[in-house]
Amino acid sequence: MESVAHIFKAYDIRGKVGSELTPELAENIGRALAQWLPAEGTVAVGRDMRPDSEELAQAMIRGLRAGGRNVRDTGLVTSDMIYFAVGSGELAGGAMITASHNPGEYNGIKLCREEARPIGIESGLADIRDLALAGEFSDASTEGSLEVVDLSDGWIAHNLSFIEPDKLTPLKLAVDAGNGMAGAIFPKLEAHVPWQISQMYFELDGTFPNHEANPLKFETLADLIKNIRDNSLDGGIAFDGDGDRAFLIDETGTVLTGGVMSAMLADYFLGKNPGAFIVYDARNSHSVPEVIEARGGKPVISRVGHAFIKEAMREHDAPFGGEASGHFYFRDNWYADSGLIAAVIGVYVATLSGKKLSELREQYTHYPAIPETNFEVEDKEGALTRIAEAFPEGEHNQLDGLTINLPDSSWFNVRASNTEPVLRLNSEAKSQEDLEKLVGKVTELIAAGS
Repeated sequence: MESVAHIFKAYDIRGKVGSELTPELAENIGRALAQWLPAEGTVAVGRDMRPDSEELAQAMIRGLRAGGRNVRDTGLVTSDMIYFAVGSGELAGGAMITASHNPGEYNGIKLCREEARPIGIESGLADIRDLALAGEFSDASTEGSLEVVDLSDGWIAHNLSFIEPDKLTPLKLAVDAGNGMAGAIFPKLEAHVPWQISQMYFELDGTFPNHEANPLKFETLADLIKNIRDNSLDGGIAFDGDGDRAFLIDETGTVLTGGVMSAMLADYFLGKNPGAFIVYDARNSHSVPEVIEARGGKPVISRVGHAFIKEAMREHDAPFGGEASGHFYFRDNWYADSGLIAAVIGVYVATLSGKKLSELREQYTHYPAIPETNFEVEDKEGALTRIAEAFPEGEHNQLDGLTINLPDSSWFNVRASNTEPVLRLNSEAKSQEDLEKLVGKVTELIAAGS
């Protein structure tokens, strides 16, 4: 099995079904997880709607039980529901069969340990990989038990605990589940909120027949935006495939970016936790630390990625952490991210403010920005060196990739992908003209080596 070691990524496992991620490997991963987990006790297993997810989940369960672990089979759930299962049930760990927004020929596994702590390549996944690929496991004294559970009611109640539901007002919203797992869970919320929902692509279909379930790619939101505009709705919500990310779209059809939502939710949590630390990632909008400081909070910048965000939040007891990618993390959700919690709070903030979503978007947008832009580059280090040398007047930071803050308040971050020959660019400036000039210069520097 050594030829598939590459599917064990920085934060999870993702590979092509059949040729890379097979039931045999999933069973071995279950055995390895059972042996590796530091805490004694039960493990939760959930799955998304992909055609092969049930087979992989059953294989994972067999491996865990063969390794002596009791298993709670949660069935079809969003990824954030597995974190809820582990945290609320005080379990030893959890596994979610999903490839998130990846195309239908892929599948994957997300793992966590007790308290929903992430298992990444630097925090146990490499050890699990080596155990699974070797296929040599310690004998368990007894086979673990199996319990089938339904998390839905508890999960919805947990979501509503972040707000005061009786303060919600009637709204007309379109919700695009992208044929992903939010389509199974969001209807259970609808009975508890006074919203008139236009459901879009709620049918579970892991082949993603309508569009890629990745709201970070704004082109996937075209149908949702058309629905909002054509029917004069108050806004919309778009989820990714496994439901742990969500974006709000305002009544004009404009997306509230990850930076806008990070700033808006930071403001909300600082109102409830005066003076608290709030975590944000290195590529996030500079509006975020500005809002945090203006509200009397303490901004903490982190490397990109859930393992780093969660670690920083635990270190600083931060009630909230936000990423530009649309992952939003909550202390009272075991420091884990949740698309549904973020969406519920976001709409609740709009209700409390009495403002339209477009007004909130404008309030928390301090600078023109570009969406994250990818460039195929073979010599990533060479490109980063050229860029660094071209901006001697800037303040350079290498916390995560290369961030350069320029004297005119414009900035950019260039990060190398861990798995592809790709550089990712994020940038903001005081004006659209300044932004276009800066991005043009950086783009030329990246292209110079090709």
